[in-house]
Amino acid sequence: MQAAVEPTIVATFHGIEVPAAPHLGRGMIVSLNEGKYERREVEAGLKAIPPGARILELGAGSGVVGAVLARHLKPAAMLSIEANPNLLPHIRDLHAHNGLAEAITVRHAVVLSAPDAPDTVEFFIHGNFLGSGLVARNAGKAQAVRVPVLRYADLKAEFPHDIIMMDIEGGELDFLRHADLTGVDTFIAEMHRDIYGREGMRECRSLIEAQGFALDPLSRAGVHVYRRAV
Repeated sequence: MQAAVEPTIVATFHGIEVPAAPHLGRGMIVSLNEGKYERREVEAGLKAIPPGARILELGAGSGVVGAVLARHLKPAAMLSIEANPNLLPHIRDLHAHNGLAEAITVRHAVVLSAPDAPDTVEFFIHGNFLGSGLVARNAGKAQAVRVPVLRYADLKAEFPHDIIMMDIEGGELDFLRHADLTGVDTFIAEMHRDIYGREGMRECRSLIEAQGFALDPLSRAGVHVYRRAV
């Protein structure tokens, strides 16, 4: 029997070994090794999420952020949702290599909160996966794919969670317009003012505060942490 080929490790980030993958360019690898990759998001998660939480990650991306949270916070359960089908095998390989395959469940979907959400939705894949999302920033250069939809109310019933970690490239506002966040204690999201503007940012804040949350001092530019007010 032929021995398994060990992956080439291109970076180590917060104790997570990152295998080579097509979506990891030179600049991103440097950013990982220097500890700068999604730095504000990672720092907010590690400081704001208590050990043993039930974490819902919306927008797994490369899988690295979720892996860091799982390694250091040892959640009771973690579900990571990713819409980009090209990333899924690499996310699972990264988790498996770092011994986290049992700690994180990965699903391919877009989570929408509207009660009349369709069964599938168009998702736009860009050359740099960080820019992929439901909004076509450069439609001429984006690959459009159909992705299955998970309705948030159904997902919440299937996977109760007290933490939401969100990075969905501009989908935050639409999610907050319809999502019932009962049972969620901490909401962390990378916000995209460049997509929905100043008024959209104000609406995001108004919507989440209306559900009993307050902005936490851990928030930084672009990454907002909200905790349920006692």
